[in-house]
Amino acid sequence: MLNEFGLISHAAAALAFLLLGGLIVTRYLRRASDRILLLSVTLSFLWAGSLVTQEIWSEPPFLVRYLLELLRDGGWVLVLLILLRPIDRQLRTVNVMRRFLGFSTFAVIFILFTLAALEYLLNIPLISGKFKLVGQIALSLLGICLVEQIWRNSIQSSRSSIRYLCISVLTVFAYDFFMYTDALLFGQISSGFWDARGFVNALVVPLLGVAMMNTRKQPVEFQLSRNAMFHVSALVFAGVYLLFAAAGGYYVRVLGGQWGDALQVLFVTAAMAFLALLLTSRRFRARLMIFISQNFFDYKYDYREEWLKMTRELANLSDHPPLPERIIRILAGLVESSSGALWERDEDGNFMLQSTVNMHQPRFTSIDGNCELVRFFAEREWIIDLEDYRADPVRYNLLEIPDPILKFEGGWLLIPMYLGNQLYGITLVGRANARVVLNWENFDLVRVVARQTCNLLAQADAQNRLSRAMQFEAVSKASAFMVHDLKTLIAQLSLLVRNAGRHRDNPAFIDDMISTTEHAVQKMSNLVDHIRKPDSGPGDREPVNLQALVSELAAHYARNQPQPKLMGPMDPVMIRADRVQLWSVLGHLIQNAQDATPPAGEVTLTLKASTGHVVLFIQDSGTGMTEDFIRMQLFKPFESTKGLTGMGIGAYQAREYIRELGGNIDVTSEPGMGSCFSVLLPTVKTSLQSSGESGTVASKETELNHEQLADRAGGLQ
Repeated sequence: MLNEFGLISHAAAALAFLLLGGLIVTRYLRRASDRILLLSVTLSFLWAGSLVTQEIWSEPPFLVRYLLELLRDGGWVLVLLILLRPIDRQLRTVNVMRRFLGFSTFAVIFILFTLAALEYLLNIPLISGKFKLVGQIALSLLGICLVEQIWRNSIQSSRSSIRYLCISVLTVFAYDFFMYTDALLFGQISSGFWDARGFVNALVVPLLGVAMMNTRKQPVEFQLSRNAMFHVSALVFAGVYLLFAAAGGYYVRVLGGQWGDALQVLFVTAAMAFLALLLTSRRFRARLMIFISQNFFDYKYDYREEWLKMTRELANLSDHPPLPERIIRILAGLVESSSGALWERDEDGNFMLQSTVNMHQPRFTSIDGNCELVRFFAEREWIIDLEDYRADPVRYNLLEIPDPILKFEGGWLLIPMYLGNQLYGITLVGRANARVVLNWENFDLVRVVARQTCNLLAQADAQNRLSRAMQFEAVSKASAFMVHDLKTLIAQLSLLVRNAGRHRDNPAFIDDMISTTEHAVQKMSNLVDHIRKPDSGPGDREPVNLQALVSELAAHYARNQPQPKLMGPMDPVMIRADRVQLWSVLGHLIQNAQDATPPAGEVTLTLKASTGHVVLFIQDSGTGMTEDFIRMQLFKPFESTKGLTGMGIGAYQAREYIRELGGNIDVTSEPGMGSCFSVLLPTVKTSLQSSGESGTVASKETELNHEQLADRAGGLQ
């Protein structure tokens, strides 16, 4: 009976392949790959045409159509093999893979073709229908593996030239795989699959045409990697396994009687679960990778892949997981292991356990830095195989292995880690997940990676040491500021003690002594509060009339020569600050100006206010400073020009406090001409700036003990 849909489907495929063949003959028949593609297209046309004539005239017979289908599959496999072009740096491995895949595929085609041809010529049934189905499934699976390998290992820039070809051939083989697998499971070919097959082949013809034009513009290069071989091998294994599972399920259903259907479902489900278990097993994957490395590659490792893997692991700057644990995993992974332990040398020269991975930690873990093993590693950069050591200790000169290492169950390799020529750490790697035969290549790679990871481990340790040193430095600086303030208090109290004998009967001296003692107590209380809460917040600040404060400073320092002269407007200028600290900062700058200026010189204080800011200029006609001194030493803490009598933190502390207020200190100076310190501060608007209240504020400010403020300012010198 004429099947119209099947006829139209396969007729469309025959017409499409005919047009593509004509295009190749007229325009693109120059290279060997073009001729192979023309052969494949011709065989596909003959195959599709035979199906059309069979639909119309019931000719040719089945075996002829089957032989044409085998030839068509062989043509497309040949096209794929042409893409496996060896490149110079992997010539041998690519040729080995091409021979292996080519031999496997054409062996299947040859067996099926020979048996089918003999059956046709002798008219004797030699192979069953199920055998033909299994052969077609195997052939389709090999084609899928070829496409997957070509795509995975082609250079990124070359993929655009083979994308359409890979998609086209993959579609043909994948469709056949599903169709024949369905037929094997259900005992007959689905009419839906069979009728749509022609249209599927016709749809890929335009993609083949585009691929043919692209490959002329850009040659295809192929690179073989271990990962590709692993994926291909796993895919082949999974396909063969599924074939056996399908066959087993069929026979279970046939022989199971009335329980056959249920037993078949149970059998297939268990087989799929077992396959998933195998493919996710670390041991199975390790054994498969070792088999591939030993049989298809000159070297055991893909060094580019190993280096990238190590770089990704070490590029993680976080401590999750910690660096020692990551190093253990890197070294263990090189020999297909997943467990280990790492010791690192401490400051006393002993080796302390840093981390373990998948190994039970014994009670005692430290290794003596003077033990025989450490001396052995200091003389030889050997990797010790503990299994060989237990079997033949003489090979290692009867070396005594420390108990903390031998107590680890499952220990295998002892890897020394060197920083330069010094032993810095020891790594113990647990037994491999698969049987690994070690040779020079394994040991060389492990040594190189151990040195690289040891450098990173030492760098991390140095960073930790630096962090601790910076913490101690911060404590040291805080102590220096405390000593600086205590020196001021000691100077005040020492002055009282020296004058007490002469002025003990003077009531004014008694009042001044009480006031100074109260100030010392207050100063020490503030110091204790600062130690408890080192970061004083904005809440400790209050509005301060800067003009009044500068006037008081000028009056106070007028007892020293040269007397500072106040210039500028007398209007109140309000800022927000801690009045005591601001007095100390500005007093330090004024006293420094007086110290640098001879008695006949000048020190002027000038206030200039603008919208939102005020600037106090402290100018002197003293010795001046060089530009290098201003840039390199003036504001550098613990750099003093006063010798052992100065702490070198006055100018630094002054600038830091002004910056906390939102301002800054700028300095201009010239040797022999003098200096000018410009103190920039932000102003605030408050109700205290009204004329009626400014006098009250000034009167309150003058109530402060000027001597106390002067003593605080002296502490910055």
